[in-house]
Amino acid sequence: MTEQVGAFDIATYLDNGEVVAEYLTAALEDSDPAVFLAALGHVAKARGMSQVAGKAGLGRESLYKAVAPGAHPRYETVRSLIDALGLKLTISA
Repeated sequence: MTEQVGAFDIATYLDNGEVVAEYLTAALEDSDPAVFLAALGHVAKARGMSQVAGKAGLGRESLYKAVAPGAHPRYETVRSLIDALGLKLTISA
C-alpha cells in the first residue's frame, strides 16, 4: 500500500475552538447524521483519539467504531464524546 504524499487531512486544520465550532455547526446542517459523526471523528483525531477516548470513558477502538461510516452510536456515546472534546451543544431558533 502506498501512502499519499500531501493527502488532505481536515484534522490538521481543526486547531482552535472557533474553527471546530464552525466545522461542527456546518456538519449539523446536513440532514445525514453520518456527516456530523464523521466531523466529530475528525475533531477527536485533531485532539488525539486516545486522549479523547479516555475522557469520554471509551476505549480507543470503541471511539473509532462510534464515528466510523455506517455507525449508529447511542446518544450517550455521542454526548460523552462532545463532553470529552470540551464542547457544548446548543440549539437556537
